[in-house]
Amino acid sequence: MHRSSLPIARAAFVCALSAILAFAITPLQAQRLPDTVVPVHYSLTLAPDLKTAAFTGHEIIDVVLKDPTRSITLNAIEIAFQSVSITAGGVEQSATVSLDPARQEATLTVPQLMTAGKAFITIAYTGILNNELRGFYLSKTARRNYAVTQFESTDARRAFPSFDEPAFKATFDVSLVVDKGDTAISNGPIIKDTPGPGIDKHTLTFLTTPKMSTYLVAFLVGDFQCTSGEQDGVTIRSCATPDKVGLTPYSVQFAKFALHYYNTYFGIPYPLKKLDLIAIPDFEAGAMENFGAITFRERALLLDEKTASIEARQLVAVDVAHEMAHQWFGDLVTMQWWNNVWLNEGFATWMENKAVAALHPEWNMDQSVVSGLDDTLDIDARPTTRPIRARADTPDEINQMFDGIAYGKASDVLLTVENYIGKETFRKGVHNYLEAHLYGNATAEDFWNAETAASHKPVDRIMDSLITQPGVPLLTFGEPANGHVHVNQSRFFLSPSIQSSHGETWTLPVCFKSSATAEQCEILTPETTSLKIPSGTLFFANADGKGYYRTAYAPVSYKAIVAHVETDLTPEERISLLGDEYAHFRSNKASVGDYLNLVEAVKSDQNADVISSALDGVKIIYARVAATSHEKAELAAWIRTTFSPEYQKLGTPAATDTTNKRELRAQLFGLLGIYGKDPQVLTEARQIAQQYLANPDSVEPTLRQTALAVAVRNGNAALFDQLLKIYESSTNPEFQSSALHLLAEFENPELLHRTLELTVSSKVRNQDAAMELALALSIEPNREPTWDFIQSHWDQVKAQFTTDMGARLVASTGAFCSSDARANVTQFFKTHPVAASDVALRHAIENISGCVELRTLQEPRLNSWLAANPGL
Repeated sequence: MHRSSLPIARAAFVCALSAILAFAITPLQAQRLPDTVVPVHYSLTLAPDLKTAAFTGHEIIDVVLKDPTRSITLNAIEIAFQSVSITAGGVEQSATVSLDPARQEATLTVPQLMTAGKAFITIAYTGILNNELRGFYLSKTARRNYAVTQFESTDARRAFPSFDEPAFKATFDVSLVVDKGDTAISNGPIIKDTPGPGIDKHTLTFLTTPKMSTYLVAFLVGDFQCTSGEQDGVTIRSCATPDKVGLTPYSVQFAKFALHYYNTYFGIPYPLKKLDLIAIPDFEAGAMENFGAITFRERALLLDEKTASIEARQLVAVDVAHEMAHQWFGDLVTMQWWNNVWLNEGFATWMENKAVAALHPEWNMDQSVVSGLDDTLDIDARPTTRPIRARADTPDEINQMFDGIAYGKASDVLLTVENYIGKETFRKGVHNYLEAHLYGNATAEDFWNAETAASHKPVDRIMDSLITQPGVPLLTFGEPANGHVHVNQSRFFLSPSIQSSHGETWTLPVCFKSSATAEQCEILTPETTSLKIPSGTLFFANADGKGYYRTAYAPVSYKAIVAHVETDLTPEERISLLGDEYAHFRSNKASVGDYLNLVEAVKSDQNADVISSALDGVKIIYARVAATSHEKAELAAWIRTTFSPEYQKLGTPAATDTTNKRELRAQLFGLLGIYGKDPQVLTEARQIAQQYLANPDSVEPTLRQTALAVAVRNGNAALFDQLLKIYESSTNPEFQSSALHLLAEFENPELLHRTLELTVSSKVRNQDAAMELALALSIEPNREPTWDFIQSHWDQVKAQFTTDMGARLVASTGAFCSSDARANVTQFFKTHPVAASDVALRHAIENISGCVELRTLQEPRLNSWLAANPGL
């Protein structure tokens, strides 16, 4: 599953990321089913009524009773049981039902003892099509309703009583009774379509599924239309509401490539006869990997190839690649329990980049991967981080496992190990792991043991140390001498006031840059104090930037690295170096001037991802260190002096521009317009905005969104109304979503208020409302009025929350940077609690405190540096 996130860069000090970040779990009463009853097969028939938002269900569950018993406990919530019988040993008995809503369980009890062995549970029931974007729920357009599902992690129990845990795998027969003019989609292809019951209904029956977990079951009902293709004997369809089916061909073509790529890489063919990709109008997550029936937010699947930006193409490609990777990692082989959810999400995140890079080498995915690794290191350098594998027993705890650690850190650890043992050896270990657990469940140990066996290297010790311990290793190197270098390891925190009391140490592969064909990797253990290094080359201790650690160098070595940063380091290594220097400035181990000096050293870099990484730190300094208008003006002048010439070198957009050049131009344009206040760029932004509004096809797509973001900061009511019209009327998800987000960026108080009122109205979907408020909070001039609005309209705001969105809004208050704001945020949420947001609130308070500390330590240094490096 991909969690949806705000389109905001690290420039907001990472505090405007989604609320789904690293956290410390508070143990609660476990909500686990006994393992004395094992499901084998479900026969499900559901009949949704899209007008009354209800459904009826009938199911038969084939189970095996390990011991004689009179009762069976399974999961159910928001289910009204009509009748229940259990047949065991040839005897059928009616069962009474005892509900435990707090544990989301139902216990079925019969009068006489049932014998061990096979049994059949028959249940007739009713349920609701809720508005919470989970379970079996309603998705609405202006024209009609749809019935769709989202079961991960623990919401299949809202659609059918079930053994709703990942290890209870079973096969499923699904039939859906739908209106005569509608169709339905489920995990398998339709094998039968029969009239009735009644003249206005028909019943669709689907092929029996493979053995799989309940959270991967899916069914969708409505008038979906699809574009079809075929690859390696598998039918691939991309489906949407009828008005948007024309935006599906791009995803079909990419899915065809990805399917063949994965079949080849894994050496295990995709196991189903078909693969559907379905765009849903209302969908909280970014996408969900239901076996054979992947569901998406519309913007994550649909695009117009004539007008789509590079960002939009990458979004669709990465999301499709991620969810398709899950068909092997997660669906075919599933983690035993949610504490190892990284086996799903970390693998899919790591794998998505491979498929995308294979089709689009011009996108420089290796650079994007290292940039993402750098962001994850920042997340993991907070005191409230957690180990990759952590305890999760209740539904709330499980949902909070889908964070930057499960996705980002787990993926980066796999990247580190793959870089150490080699791509082909790592691929062999992956194949062996999957083949050993087909249609079953696995643990972390199962994976790293497979990689250890394939490589004959200490992968088990490396992964155990990185997966079971929280935090970021900091490797501090002395000056090289006699082919060796002294190294010390410690746990790194972004806050200089935090120190570890646990003495974490790791077993790590440390890969040194070498002039040889491959870098030289050495194993650092907790006992190691010195490592062998290659001779005759620049000393750099994170070759290709793929190591999961921060580095600190002795002064002479660091000076030499900076002097050769553009000649001897790869783009990935430059991104890694920039990330390390930002981290040292953030933790007060270096000054803000040290970081800005490094930025100046790479200012002419021609790689968009390198410049993006450099500029992220500059934006943070502008937003979180510069506190006064004078300081911001001085920093803006330096930005113009440093980067305006680089922007001018790129010239005007041309059809022959490479992808990288287009992205680089947009990066510099946004910096100069929003932070540099460059008059020429501001004028260009207004011109591009009007050109786009007159004819969207006439504007270079990648520059379009950036130019609009610059223009709206000082935009007027006419521009606001034009963007509002696009949001309300466009059928292009990219245009519609972008227009909505842009409305939150208007700094005119009256226009901002119109946006806030719109956000809590019925015109904004629940999936978007909290993110729109969070976006407004991330923009400094809009922060206070947005927070005032949230507090004064709390009942309206809270009414928009769905499963995750409340926590996301709470986390976004971490954009503040004062002790008064910290006290206000703390007190408000103490008296206005938001469900399942305690972790998000801890992160928000931590972010505010971190900003206060950073500004106190680095603001005087910024003033000194600006005085010595004035802009024009």
